[in-house]
Amino acid sequence: MFITIEGMDGSGKSTQAKQLAEYLRDKFGAEKIVLTREPGGTEIGEQIRAVIHSLQNQEMSSVTEFLLYNAARAQVVAQVIRPALAQGKIVLCDRYADSTLAYQGYGRQLDLDMVTRVIHYATGGLTPDVTFYIDISIEEGLARRNHGHARGEELNRMDTQTREFYERVRRGYETLMAQEPTRWVRVNGAREIGAVQNEMRGTLEAILKTNAG
Repeated sequence: MFITIEGMDGSGKSTQAKQLAEYLRDKFGAEKIVLTREPGGTEIGEQIRAVIHSLQNQEMSSVTEFLLYNAARAQVVAQVIRPALAQGKIVLCDRYADSTLAYQGYGRQLDLDMVTRVIHYATGGLTPDVTFYIDISIEEGLARRNHGHARGEELNRMDTQTREFYERVRRGYETLMAQEPTRWVRVNGAREIGAVQNEMRGTLEAILKTNAG
């Protein structure tokens, strides 16, 4: 099974992805669960991530950004995700193709047909079985990111976008969820971490039980 976790910046998806992976490792065994992230997840992908997120690269064009994300994606799909799925493992990915559709397609307003075709090429058409969307307001997300930066967390280039950009991204996610309602699971991310995690675990348990039946 291929599970992805999506959300606006500051939604807490990385924390939730790590906790969900630990829960699944306890349940099925560590060797059965793979946790990865985008961009990154491989040595090559992490190098690309550093370039995309560097505050020194403010002149990066939207097309360059888009292609770099898909270069990292092609690598993690080929090196990590597909091999793990072929071995019958459960793969959790912190962000995946929907992030590019939302951020570069809707946020950067790149041609959506082109974005979709390049993503398909980079992934070989691999799509998630389940996608959790951790839903928070733009204001809450930005406040959390600012608080994190004050505590010394990474400030990256994607954290310096305009309010209008984030509004387009959010509308993009809403559109994507409306297009594939059976794949997406919306989770209220404004609650405390444990409540969000418990809902995700319960939902996933039900999905796994249905698939097993």
